[in-house]
Amino acid sequence: MNTVHDRHRTALLSLLRAGLWNREIDDNSCFPLSPGDWDTVFLLSRHQTVTGIVFQGLQYLPDEMMPPEGLLIRWTAEVDGIERKNVAMNRSLAKLYALLSSIGISPVLQKGQGVARLYDNPLLRECGDIDLYFDNAAALDKAVAYMRRCNISVKKMPDKSMFYRWQGIDIEHHVRLMDLHNPFLQKFIGTIEQAKGFDTMTLPSAPDVKIVIPSPFLNLLLLNLHILKHSLGWGIGLRQLCDMARAYYKLHDLIDPEELKKAYRRLGLSKWTILLHTFLTRQLGLPEQCLPYPDAAPSAQPLLDIVWRGGNFGFQLAGRDPSGLPTWKHKINTAQSFGRNMRFALRYAPKEAFWTFSGLLRGQF
Repeated sequence: MNTVHDRHRTALLSLLRAGLWNREIDDNSCFPLSPGDWDTVFLLSRHQTVTGIVFQGLQYLPDEMMPPEGLLIRWTAEVDGIERKNVAMNRSLAKLYALLSSIGISPVLQKGQGVARLYDNPLLRECGDIDLYFDNAAALDKAVAYMRRCNISVKKMPDKSMFYRWQGIDIEHHVRLMDLHNPFLQKFIGTIEQAKGFDTMTLPSAPDVKIVIPSPFLNLLLLNLHILKHSLGWGIGLRQLCDMARAYYKLHDLIDPEELKKAYRRLGLSKWTILLHTFLTRQLGLPEQCLPYPDAAPSAQPLLDIVWRGGNFGFQLAGRDPSGLPTWKHKINTAQSFGRNMRFALRYAPKEAFWTFSGLLRGQF
């Protein structure tokens, strides 16, 4: 290791892999850590929104290598808060979905709690908002009208999604399932969506509420494109990459590997996906046999640089928080974030990067 940063990041990734797969620490070269080093590792885990998973990895450290007692107490309290928020999120999601179902609408849950179920301990995955996909305009309009009748303020976003807060949780209604901006591929994506269809899941707090989720094939495509979109822009964090790793781990036997490879190629994602796969196996410890195909990049460093630079969705970058900024200023900041990653974009997904940036210029973000 060459720098203090290397030691902190190596420690974080070692603990993250242990917690993600419930296995022994595979790299203890950076341990033991000083109290100051432990504070930094804890802060990094928060920036990357993997505090709970890294905490789970601590159980595999020898007692003499554990964090100081004061930090351990603070970390435990933080994880308790994550678990409580997940329980509340599950309860609210079930209630919201039941309400929508009562008026004849069954939207598709994107990511979020649908992905959390792929973890050994879903409550340790930090939750965010609730994203729902409506496959037709009539259903979306009906849902929005219902919310407004309930005196809930609904705001239309630049990308045509609808946003509101419900029981203290951010809710977004989307008009498309995938974060794909190339207009010439929309018909192909629609064909895949129709062919692969959807599954259902339930939550422990509401076993009678059946929530629609993407099929395994669609889920893998959705997560892949979601990570790419944010990697091209403000940035992506370890939590979303952990989601992709767990999805491959749990779903790889449920899809046709060659069919998925062809879909990646048709969507212009081949080079990007090889980099993504390399990151998942070398940085996050995903077993190679869980990948749909074995191609690997020389290094995952280009993606790792983006992860370390901005953290969860780039929120550690200056200018990322739009609160208090005029709309024009936030759009300039967003454009600059795309500019920082232009070389990366042109190397790994040039066509999708072009259409994503074009959408930004047209005010669709």
